[in-house]
Amino acid sequence: MTASSTRRTTVARSRTAAFGAIAVAGALILTGCGDHTDKGSDTGSSSSSSAPLASKLPDDIRKAGVIKVGSDIAYPPVEYMQSGKAVGVDPDIAEALGKQLGVKFDFQNGKFDQLIVGLQSKRFDMVMSAMNDTKDRQNGIDSDTGKKAGNGADFVDYFTAGTSILVQKGNPKGIKTLDDLCGQVVALQQGTTSEGIAKTQSTKCTKDGKKAITLQTFDTDPEALLRLKQGASVADLNDFPVAAYNAKTSGGGKDFEVVGDQIEAGPYGIAVTKENTQLRDALQAAVNAIIKNGDYQKILAKWNVTQGAVTEAKINGGS
Repeated sequence: MTASSTRRTTVARSRTAAFGAIAVAGALILTGCGDHTDKGSDTGSSSSSSAPLASKLPDDIRKAGVIKVGSDIAYPPVEYMQSGKAVGVDPDIAEALGKQLGVKFDFQNGKFDQLIVGLQSKRFDMVMSAMNDTKDRQNGIDSDTGKKAGNGADFVDYFTAGTSILVQKGNPKGIKTLDDLCGQVVALQQGTTSEGIAKTQSTKCTKDGKKAITLQTFDTDPEALLRLKQGASVADLNDFPVAAYNAKTSGGGKDFEVVGDQIEAGPYGIAVTKENTQLRDALQAAVNAIIKNGDYQKILAKWNVTQGAVTEAKINGGS
């Protein structure tokens, strides 16, 4: 999950979603369906009486002692389930934030492309899911159509990552860059930045007189990885940290490898609703506090993603 150009993704879940499509679908989802998210797990925290930044939280959250976090908990090493508990980079950072704010962070599992919908419907207080901070997400713009499709969200940026190309070990198709994907089958998680990158590249392929990319999209990244492992696709696009993690661990390191440089590196952000400025500012203060006290750097070192570190938490720093 590092953001260097050597190889999202350090982590870039870069999972930046086509925000507009999510928002458009949101109204139908919310009126026609119940809450399909699964309960994740809590991350511990200090009591509010001993937490230095507890007073910055909204009163209702401080009294409840819990921040509900929407997350797609299937994206190792950023977040994944282990023995029934959410673990990874994001849960560890959340636990450190909890010590500053005096609350627990309750990770609740959901599909990535529905997390913003859950945020806007107040199912979650925030989203923390290797989600890229982009202008389209901030402004509620459908990335495909360029039209307004929602209220948008504010982001507290806490990490940097880009998208990587993951291929079968040995790179049998000789994939090195996005241009090499023209005319090929690519598997990836839907609603992510990676999907947007692949669609843009496919358009470029046809403009250059080449065949378009055949995209196979799935609810989760593990499904896309399985297609690649089976040889049903030539590549998977995902955040560098995730790509690097899978290259190292899947099949004992014998299944996949990362090729080329990171693509469009940008910030991961903790998403909150536009009106929840008090929670946004409290989270920003807490991220800056753990950067200052060294807890942040220790967490990134634990997960081997230090190249994605930021030196300060910016609000809406994505482009």
